[in-house]
Amino acid sequence: MSKIIEGLYYSKSHEYVKVEGEFAYIGITDYAQHALGNVVYVDMPDVEDEIEAGEDFGAVESVKAASDLIAPLSGVVVEVNEALEDKPELLNEDPYENWIIKIEISDTTELDNLLDAESYAEEIKE
Repeated sequence: MSKIIEGLYYSKSHEYVKVEGEFAYIGITDYAQHALGNVVYVDMPDVEDEIEAGEDFGAVESVKAASDLIAPLSGVVVEVNEALEDKPELLNEDPYENWIIKIEISDTTELDNLLDAESYAEEIKE
């Protein structure tokens, strides 16, 4: 069973969003890291890049597959998790502690399009 945390938002493409004020931390869910297997590389945008909800903003590569990262929200990248450049396997250890990017949210109404923990749990039922 994949770990799902209450209070976060989830996308159907298996990204999570942790909102703190006008900022959001975005990463991949526990379900996603299990499906990918051992993560070997994370392609991240640059600070100050604008991302659009529903558009690719990077990729996660594992020994099994590569998966595009789909932005759950629109905004401007204010920080990337540089630790993932040298240790992408941190996503396998705890994807919720090891977010990928931090953005300044440009449209909070986009949060309404995301799933809560209970809905995401239904989404990934096997």
